[in-house]
Amino acid sequence: MPTTMAKKDSSILVVDDEEAFRYLLSSLITTAGYSADTVVDGVSAINAVQTKLYHIVLLDVKMPKVDGIEVLKFIKNNFPGIEVIMLTGASDVKTAVECMRLGAYDYITKPTTADELLSTIGRALERRQLMIDNLLMKDALDRLQGTHEMVGTSEAFQKVLEIAAKVAPTESTVLIQGPSGTGKELIANFIYKNSLRAEAPFVTLNCASIPDTLIESELFGYEKGAFTDARATKPGIVEIANNGTLFLDEIGDISPVVQPKILRFIQSGEFRRVGGNTTLNADVRILSATNKNLKDEVREGRFREDLLYRLNVITIEIPSLRQRKQDIPQLVAAFLSNRMKTKVKTTISPKAMEVLMDYDWPGNIRELENVIERAAILCRNGVIEPQDFSLPNSPSSLTAGGGGDQKLGTAMALKEIEHLHIEGVLRSFRGNKAESAKVLGISLKTLYTKIQQYQIKLG
Repeated sequence: MPTTMAKKDSSILVVDDEEAFRYLLSSLITTAGYSADTVVDGVSAINAVQTKLYHIVLLDVKMPKVDGIEVLKFIKNNFPGIEVIMLTGASDVKTAVECMRLGAYDYITKPTTADELLSTIGRALERRQLMIDNLLMKDALDRLQGTHEMVGTSEAFQKVLEIAAKVAPTESTVLIQGPSGTGKELIANFIYKNSLRAEAPFVTLNCASIPDTLIESELFGYEKGAFTDARATKPGIVEIANNGTLFLDEIGDISPVVQPKILRFIQSGEFRRVGGNTTLNADVRILSATNKNLKDEVREGRFREDLLYRLNVITIEIPSLRQRKQDIPQLVAAFLSNRMKTKVKTTISPKAMEVLMDYDWPGNIRELENVIERAAILCRNGVIEPQDFSLPNSPSSLTAGGGGDQKLGTAMALKEIEHLHIEGVLRSFRGNKAESAKVLGISLKTLYTKIQQYQIKLG
C-alpha cells in the first residue's frame, strides 16, 4: 500500500486570473487541511514552482500573456513530480483533454463543488505517492523493514537501541558509526520508523556505490541538457525525500567536491539541480552512517570539519559482533527461522554453535548471515555441524595441517598474510566481490586492485 502523505505536508498552488474563484478554491483547500498558495497568472505560476516544492498545481487553462498550456509544459518538462489539475470552462473541455495528453492528471469544469475538487486532489496525491514508491523501490524497503528485525539482548546492543529510541522522535541529525556489517542501516531504519516522519518517504543513498561524478546529480537532480545524456529533467532524491528522511550510507566516502553542497543543504534546506540556476528547498531529516573514523578523515583533510559537526549532533556507536557475542545464538535462530529458504527446517548443533562463539567475526553480522546461509544449504539432515562452515582465518583453519595458513604467526611477510586473507574472504563469499569488500573494510575498487596485484583466481 502506498504511504499517504499528511494533509499539512501537501502543498498546493492555485493559478487563476479570477479573484473570486481563486479565493474560493484557496478557502476550500485550506479548510480541508492542505497548505495553499495562490497566484494570478502563468508568469507568476512559473516563478512560484521554481522557488517552492509543490505537490499539486490547480491550473486555469485560459489566462492572459502565458496560458495554462504553456505553464503545464513548463512544469512537466522541469518538475515532473508535480501533479497538475486543469481548471476549465465548459467550452474548453476539448482543450483540457488535450492538456491531459501533455501530462496533466485531470481537469475540473468551472464552477465546481467542494466534493469534486477535494476528491480529484486526493486521487492526484495518491498517484504522486505511487510514483514515489516506485522510485524508492519499495519492495527493497519492505524487505529491510520486515525481515531484518532487531535481534539482541546484550548490554552493548541494548544501549544502542536506547539511544536510538530517544533520538528517533526528534529532528536531530544522527551519525551512526561502526564497522562494516554491523547493521547500521537497520538502526537508521529503526530511527525512521519511530520518528514523527514515519509516514513520509525514507530514501537511502549509498555514497560509496556511486561515482564522484554522478553523486551530485543523484542527490540534487539535474536539468534537461545539463550534460550529454540529460534528455529530461530529473528530480534528485532530496526532492523525493521531501518531508521525510534521507539516509546517507557510507557518508565518509562522499566526494570532497560535493561536501560543501551537502553542508549547505543541511544548514538551509536549499539546493540547486545540476545545470540549474534556481534555488529550491526541501524539508528532509538527515541520518548518516560510516565505517570510518570521521575525525581521522578531518585530520587527513578528506572530510570537512564543519560538515562533521552538522552530521553528528547525535552519534551512535554500533558495537562489532565480537563485542556482543552473547547475541550470536539469537541471531542464528532468527536467520534460520526467517531468512533461510530451505525445504527442511534447519537447526544447529551445540558443537557448531561453539565454533561460531569462538570465531572473531571480522565481517560482523553480515558475515555471520552468509556463513549460516551457506551452512544451511550444505548441511545434512537439517542439522548444521562444524564441518559445514567456511570461516577464513578461524582458529581451526589457521592451525590445521597443510596449506599456507599454518604459517600465520611465523616469519611470514605481511603482504602474504593479506593475500591469504583476501583470498579466504572471497572464497567464503563465493566470489561475491561487493560483499567481500564490505567485510574487508575496503572499497570495491581497492579489492579489484588487490585481486590483480596478488593474481587471485577463484575459478
